[in-house]
Amino acid sequence: MPENTDHDPRVFFAAERTLLAWIRTGLGLIGMGFVVAKFALFLRLIHPEAGYHQHSWTMPVGVLLSLLGALASGVATWQHRRFCRGLTPREQPQNYRFEPGLALGFSVAVAGLILAVVIVT
Repeated sequence: MPENTDHDPRVFFAAERTLLAWIRTGLGLIGMGFVVAKFALFLRLIHPEAGYHQHSWTMPVGVLLSLLGALASGVATWQHRRFCRGLTPREQPQNYRFEPGLALGFSVAVAGLILAVVIVT
């Protein structure tokens, strides 16, 4: 006989792990965006005779990656928030706070947006 999963806390914790995986992905994209954006500066340091125009693609690609990371983290957090609000009290783990995961996800999204602005300026 199949196990009843209507009020199984493992469903919530699977959703929580998924949120954290998306936040990790967002952080990776944001970090990669910063590295790509600063790649031209690195190349200018090791090859000062080369023109900057040869690597003008690094800033837009870096900003795009940073914005993509912010979007991934923000959308995943918003979706997780919707999921948590749909849970009945019986489906929610007892004495469990949802806010830290949501705060982390939205903070990563804001940090990605701020980094994109910093890269451009």
